[in-house]
Amino acid sequence: MNVVRKKSIGTITSPAVTQPLEKQSDKRRESHVSPLAAAHDLVTGRFAADIVGVAAELGLADQIQRGPKTAEEIAAAMGLHAPSLYRLLRALANFGVFIEREDGRFGQTPMSDTLRSEVPYSMRGMARMNFRPWTMRAWTELEHTVRTGTPAFEHAHGMQMFEYLTQHPKEMEIFIDAMRSFTVETGAAVSEAYDFSAIGTLADIGGSQGLVLSILLTKYPLLRGILFDLPIVIEGASKFLRSRGVEHRVELRAGSFFESVPSRADTYLLKHILHDWSDADCVRILKSIQAAAKPGAKLLVVEAIVEDSNEPQFAKTLDIWMLAHLRGKERTRAEWENLLSAGGFRLSRTIPTTSFASVIEAIRE
Repeated sequence: MNVVRKKSIGTITSPAVTQPLEKQSDKRRESHVSPLAAAHDLVTGRFAADIVGVAAELGLADQIQRGPKTAEEIAAAMGLHAPSLYRLLRALANFGVFIEREDGRFGQTPMSDTLRSEVPYSMRGMARMNFRPWTMRAWTELEHTVRTGTPAFEHAHGMQMFEYLTQHPKEMEIFIDAMRSFTVETGAAVSEAYDFSAIGTLADIGGSQGLVLSILLTKYPLLRGILFDLPIVIEGASKFLRSRGVEHRVELRAGSFFESVPSRADTYLLKHILHDWSDADCVRILKSIQAAAKPGAKLLVVEAIVEDSNEPQFAKTLDIWMLAHLRGKERTRAEWENLLSAGGFRLSRTIPTTSFASVIEAIRE
């Protein structure tokens, strides 16, 4: 990625990738990269992720945000080994994360800007999560999953991922931050693709600390929201919603969507929730929403739809993350239709977005 332009979405400015992943893949094919070179890029891809993960964990982009610095200056401020830090920064600059100037200082680039902490479009959480030992250990056990069908995470840690995160609050915070990173592009794309103007109250189920809801409330001033998630997640929502200036239009509710969800909403939103769970667990979630929703109420499921073609699609890669870490999956349109029907909803239409996800609209029967 060479140049990252910025676009304004409501009050959130988010960096936009110059080309979608599928288009980038098409471009690679057109450039006639040899199979050997393409395979080399694949098998060494982890190197880049780990290098960026260290930069995110250390918060290097935050250190450089006030102006270019040498490796020695950063090392002195953070208690790091300057020669090793220089080599890390040089490698990051090789990827377009930071730029090495002629005077030896390293400066910010549009990509390193996305690794800062205090920006609404931050990808730091996602970079940190992918570098954490608990998720990396699961990847090393992927072969076990392919052989047995049991999630690699459970084999590695002896428990399900969400149970592990509940027992490790620091890792839960990183996971929540990562999901916020994951949501940035999707949330903005959903706000552009779907018309929320006729909705009075939108209940965001499993909505974390309210990033998507804040984007929608900013764009639609008459919309009101209900934000629902686990107590440990909802704790930090007030501060975040206040920072977005929409806290007075959001009702905060805590609980488990397996048991019950708030009633009184016109429309319910499930963004990147159902792909975490097995079909049986998804039906439990959908039945819980069905019990709270009025007949005719809408349900908006924001998820990837796996296409039948052999064209490159991020959903197929993301599906392997689900395979390794959870008991969920990315689903085809037919699978979504069957799942919604089993939960008491009728699929009415699917709306593509500029992100990898679509808005799957369903009606409560």
